[in-house]
Amino acid sequence: MSTHAPANATQRLDVEGAIGIVTVAYPPVNALSRSMRQAIIDGIAAAQAHPDVQAIVFICDGRTFLAGADITEFGKPPQAPSLYEAQDLIENSTKPVIAAIHGTSLGGGLEVALCCHYRVAVPSAKCGLPEVHLGLLPGAGGTQRLPRIVGAAKALDYITAGTHIPASECLASGLVDAVVPEGELRAGAVAFARQVLAEGRPLRKVRDSDDKVLPFRGKPELFADFRQANAKRFRGFLAPEYNIRCIEAAVNLPFDEGKAVERKLFLELVGGIQSQAQRYAFFAERAAAKIPDVPDDTPTVKVASVGIIGAGTMGGGIAMCFANAGIPVTIVETAPAALDKGLAVVRRNYENTAKKGKLTAEQVEKRMGLLTGSVDMNSLAGCDLVIEAVFENMAIKKEIFAKLDAICKPGAVLATNTSALDVNEIATAAASRPEAVVGMHFFSPANVMKLLEVVRGAKTSHTALATAMQIGKKIGKVAVVSGVCPGFIGNRMLRARGEQAQAMLMEGAMPWDIDRVLYDFGMPMGPFAMSDLAGLDIGWSKETSKSSTVREVLCEMDRRGQKTGAGYYDYDDKRNAKPSEVTRQIVRDFMAKAGQTTRPISDDEILERTVYAMVNEAAKILEEGIALRASDIDTVYINGYGWPVYRGGPMFYADTVGPATVVDKLQAYGERMGAGFSISPLLLKLAAEGRFFTR
Repeated sequence: MSTHAPANATQRLDVEGAIGIVTVAYPPVNALSRSMRQAIIDGIAAAQAHPDVQAIVFICDGRTFLAGADITEFGKPPQAPSLYEAQDLIENSTKPVIAAIHGTSLGGGLEVALCCHYRVAVPSAKCGLPEVHLGLLPGAGGTQRLPRIVGAAKALDYITAGTHIPASECLASGLVDAVVPEGELRAGAVAFARQVLAEGRPLRKVRDSDDKVLPFRGKPELFADFRQANAKRFRGFLAPEYNIRCIEAAVNLPFDEGKAVERKLFLELVGGIQSQAQRYAFFAERAAAKIPDVPDDTPTVKVASVGIIGAGTMGGGIAMCFANAGIPVTIVETAPAALDKGLAVVRRNYENTAKKGKLTAEQVEKRMGLLTGSVDMNSLAGCDLVIEAVFENMAIKKEIFAKLDAICKPGAVLATNTSALDVNEIATAAASRPEAVVGMHFFSPANVMKLLEVVRGAKTSHTALATAMQIGKKIGKVAVVSGVCPGFIGNRMLRARGEQAQAMLMEGAMPWDIDRVLYDFGMPMGPFAMSDLAGLDIGWSKETSKSSTVREVLCEMDRRGQKTGAGYYDYDDKRNAKPSEVTRQIVRDFMAKAGQTTRPISDDEILERTVYAMVNEAAKILEEGIALRASDIDTVYINGYGWPVYRGGPMFYADTVGPATVVDKLQAYGERMGAGFSISPLLLKLAAEGRFFTR
């Protein structure tokens, strides 16, 4: 899929003997916009009309083959010529058409290639139909042609996962007919075309080939088993199911009837809220990289080496992020035992990945070889970026930054991985260079989670901020800028949700009631299940515990979550959760002490109070300038907190129900929201004016 393109595509026809070479270009990624569709039609038509041309090679200039549809055209009136016209012209050509693929052939690009009679590719090329990631299905015959060439089972895997299929696998599955040497695509494709002519090969149309779908016709178990096996992965999403139905149609119906099913279901998805949300999220993630007052040409620090202070869960995970990207890391701990333990955990994580076939033994050793352990802070003197990842204790962090100020070389970026503390206060410890200090809040497990909150302090320089954003992208993170406040963007909103969950606990809703509603909404788990997973004793002290909350009582009973077999829930030996009568009684006892009686709490109230409280807090975050834009908040929640992407993030979701509805509900709940609760003036303003956060 593409979002950028110039005014007009170009095409040219070169003739080499009996071979016509149609070259099209629409930089930077050859998006299938109206201009490109016309260029394809003009180029193929010219080759078909040329008297000397007996076979046609279809190739693209630039860094890639046709990258896919231009997303900016979605939702707008269609412009002629359609992609179907280009496809029909190619497929019905009386001269064989050979697609020459380099870079990526994705979405509509692959759907065009599938209309060619043959396909060749270079080894680095990748093909795929990734529309599912935008809440869509391939709408130009992809769900009908791909099963006919790779088989129904492979098509299910490829299309519902949006897989980018490497050239070698494309060749093995029959998706391409030949792989030619890297850098020799044009010559290789021309040679293949000459071979087609010399051997008198037929004009092979994928649409007419049924041999790979016929074995599954009238056998619904393939699809039933696939649905069951992937139920957890597909939960809540419409697009995977719609793609499965289309592939079922490819198996059981003639091509044109299957294509009609594909078209009907495509139109349902493209006009539906899920695809709108997923397309919005696509653009939101890209917008997050843009900082209005930081120019694109801002100088950045070249990060050739990284220092990490702390070899615990966070420090080790962060180290893996950089080692995975090939960047050397020095990990500093206070004692050899702690350092050895941390490095051993990192190695075990890598070896577990290798056991799953995702890394080779050589790759494990290469990444471990990039990690150097030390118990001497002076080892960080030459690092370009140093990340502190110790306990959430302000005194300790300030002590560390004072030392870094004296040790680190001029120009180094000094980052703190704090999840909630004041970055400005931490920066004061680096007295000679507070401008070098920036927050880099990784999410646990750091080597898995995509989100990186980059926290901009009052004195953080453009260079430090731009460097953190740039290196975040390099290590595969989605980086989002936040200002300084307790909890930054994500955890501050999570606290607002938690307050409502705890309040409803004291009104009669059990933890499993609240968790179930949020799980059904699309979250991976609710707040109480999440607490059990993380450990109820995080931040709890046995010495200072006073049985003042349900959590404290649970911890005092050694019910500290999954790790002890009990927390808010009871757990079996496989960590399967079930409601706990112990927790139920503790809650009832607290209610009795407070003189509160149980009342029925509906699923709607649970959802609205938790989610709308988050929306309200997010509106305050926007008002205060903590977040640059509403879409940044949504990007944080989708990538860091498991918010279902098909709902587009909290702010997009608020817009789907309407800010006025959010305000009405919050006002109706009134005192139940809590004595300290107040509705955001921005939210009130949007509701009164009929405006929205994201559009």
